[in-house]
Amino acid sequence: MTQSSRPSIPEAGSNFLSVGAEGNVLQTSLPTMYDLPSEFPEEPGLPDEYHDLQPQLLSRTLRLKDFGPKERFAASDLNVYYDVKHPLWHKRPDWFLVVGVPRLYEGKDLRQSYVVWQERKSPSIVIEFLSPSTEQEDLGRFYQPQDQLTESRAIETLPPADAPPDKVTVYERYLGVAYYLVYNRYAQKLRYFKLHQDQFEEQPLRSSNPLVWFDDLEIGLGIWQGEFEGVEGAWLRWCDAVGQWLLTDTEQERQAKEQERQAKEQERQAKEAAQQRAARLEQRLRELGINPEEV
Repeated sequence: MTQSSRPSIPEAGSNFLSVGAEGNVLQTSLPTMYDLPSEFPEEPGLPDEYHDLQPQLLSRTLRLKDFGPKERFAASDLNVYYDVKHPLWHKRPDWFLVVGVPRLYEGKDLRQSYVVWQERKSPSIVIEFLSPSTEQEDLGRFYQPQDQLTESRAIETLPPADAPPDKVTVYERYLGVAYYLVYNRYAQKLRYFKLHQDQFEEQPLRSSNPLVWFDDLEIGLGIWQGEFEGVEGAWLRWCDAVGQWLLTDTEQERQAKEQERQAKEQERQAKEAAQQRAARLEQRLRELGINPEEV
């Protein structure tokens, strides 16, 4: 599918024409976020703890020069609805970033999902974290035998003819995601795919952090070995151009308090040194027979 053949996105609030069972044309309004939440009774349960913590670290260290916290939207485990012809079709990225949209839905509400035909903007970055149940779907045609996380595998079956497109196809052809990344935390392996003419092409990583540098966003991504929320591990984390890790809000507050403590300690030491110099000068004057109070 070329750039010109990517499904067009109608204006928010517009009507959508569909064909009924008897061949008659029906006019319906496009569903909104409130009609398309992320939580469905038939959906699987909440993700494991890693799939909760890793997205937190990505969101809490994200710093973009041209897009402040109110001018971007980052989320995890949230349904992304992408096709007006099939309004219930969706993908649920482990983490994604959209720039140039308000953080709050219509400027006032927390989002229940991300509906592309309302927002008029697709994610710029999507990141998936490999797990035994999703490894083939996350990598699609880029899946390799060495990506297998478990020795046994369920018998594969062909999807029904009316099934939604696979994840990689949706990200590259329907959404036009500029950057797609897949991280295997077990092997500490990151794979990076960049969109080129409606298709992902795998890109080489840098030899050191940042492993990936996004020129247009002026931010880098690397693998950080450290402790987050009491858990030691190899985490994906944002960094600057020289590989310096960007701080979470908690780390920034801790750093500010430490700098304040150091400043007060330096002030105390300077005051104490001044008092010691004054005492030595007074003692010297007395040794010379001079009353310091008369000087």
